Amino acid sequence: MKATHSATIRREMPAMKLKSLKITPLQILVHIGAWIPLALLVVLYLNDGLGANPIQAATQRMGKAALILLVLSLACTPLNSIFNFKQVLKVRRTLGLYAFMYAAIHFTFFIGVDYRFDFSLLWADIRSKAYVWVGFSAGLILLALAITSFDWWKKRLKKNWKRLHRLVYLAGVLVIVHFAWAKKGSLAQLQGDIIQPILFGLLMLLLLGLRLKVVKQFIRSLVERLRRPPRAGD
Repeated sequence: MKATHSATIRREMPAMKLKSLKITPLQILVHIGAWIPLALLVVLYLNDGLGANPIQAATQRMGKAALILLVLSLACTPLNSIFNFKQVLKVRRTLGLYAFMYAAIHFTFFIGVDYRFDFSLLWADIRSKAYVWVGFSAGLILLALAITSFDWWKKRLKKNWKRLHRLVYLAGVLVIVHFAWAKKGSLAQLQGDIIQPILFGLLMLLLLGLRLKVVKQFIRSLVERLRRPPRAGD
C-alpha cells in the first residue's frame, strides 16, 4: 500500500508543479513576441539587410522596440481597470522589463559606436543636445523601475513603491519626445518623418487620459450598457 501511495504522489507531483506555474497563453505570446525584434535584427544583420548604416539602423530598431513594449505595458492597467481583463496584469511587469532590455541595447549601441564608450564625451553631449538628455533621463527612470520591479522591493518600499512606479508615465512621455526629436522631421512645420511620433504621442495621451477617474467611470458605464442584454420590447 505504501509503495502504491508513493508512486501516486510521484505521478501527481509534476502535474501539481505545472499547475502551480499557471502560465497563460498570453504570457507565452508576450515572451515569444518580445524576442522577435531582436531575432529579426540578427537575421537582417547576417543578410546585410540593415542598409548603408547598419549600426544606426540597429540602434533605431532597438529604441523603437523599447517604445512599443513600454506603451504595451502602460496599456495593461486600463485594460484591467476598465474592461476587467485581468490576464494583462500577469504580463505588465514582463513587458516593462523587456522594454528596459531593448532600451539598454539601444543605449549600448549608441554609446558603443557613436562615442566608443567615451563617457566624458557622452556627458558633454547629454548637457548640450536636448534629445540625448531626454533619452538618457528616460533610461535612468526605466533602470530604477526595472531594479525595483520585484516583490522584495515592493515589500521594502511599501507605499513609496507605487509612487516610484508612477514615473513610468513620465518615462513614456520622455521616450516619445526623444523618439520625435531623433526623427528627421519638424512637428512645428508638419514636415518630414512625423507620422509615427504623432501616433505614439496620441496613444500616450489616450493612456494618460484613461487614468482620469471621470474618463474611467464614463467608459465603464458605456461598456456595461453595451454588455447589458436588451429588455423585452426594446
